[in-house]
Amino acid sequence: MPTKEVDAILLFGDSITQGAWEEGGFAQRLAYVYARKLDVINRGLSGYNSEWALPVFEQVVPKKGAIGPKIKLLTIWLGANDACLLPSPQHLSLDRFIANLRQMVSMVQSPDSEYYSPETRIILITPPPFSEAARAADLAARDPPMALDRKSEVTKKFADAVIELGKELDVPVVDVYTPIWKATDNGDPKKLGKYLYDGLHLSREGYAVMYELLIQTIKTKFPELHYDALPMVFPGWKDLDWSNARASIF
Repeated sequence: MPTKEVDAILLFGDSITQGAWEEGGFAQRLAYVYARKLDVINRGLSGYNSEWALPVFEQVVPKKGAIGPKIKLLTIWLGANDACLLPSPQHLSLDRFIANLRQMVSMVQSPDSEYYSPETRIILITPPPFSEAARAADLAARDPPMALDRKSEVTKKFADAVIELGKELDVPVVDVYTPIWKATDNGDPKKLGKYLYDGLHLSREGYAVMYELLIQTIKTKFPELHYDALPMVFPGWKDLDWSNARASIF
């Protein structure tokens, strides 16, 4: 294990977070701009709802006083699977979903929690819009074919609930739903295809919208964590004592 600690950004969510390492994904872009400043840890869990994700959250978030790098920024991006319709096993009631998000935030922010981390900043993210037409076509083409498992209006309720929770807890929210919905003339299926490659998961263009919103939120809400405000963990080569580089680094 390395002895030099590099603090981190922890991305927690479902497949939309897991897939963020793809070309143009927001995890990939964060890793680039935060290189040698903060490490980016992706803990996206494909297929998980917030109920299943909670016990994982308890294992990936450091406990109070833990030795090691600190989580400086935590993003929580869930809801796309919770919004599934019954009889899908991924389905979760809206109340239960919000209770789980509330618990995750409290675990980090409550001084009484064993996970209390006052230096960790949290950003909640809404699920993006959902294209019923594209998702129905994708599921129908599977072997065996599957019925449509989500409804656009249900996903919208989950997105709205995340925004309201953020207001209640005074936690910043990146609203991915609204700008994509508006950019597609209120969910025109043909236009949604630009941002959602299968009706559910973000394309490169969809991730671009989310990334810009996330960076703007960091800049306005947590300016001290913006990549331009952070020093490099190791000095730039021009700042080294070229005749004795080791002394400059250690």
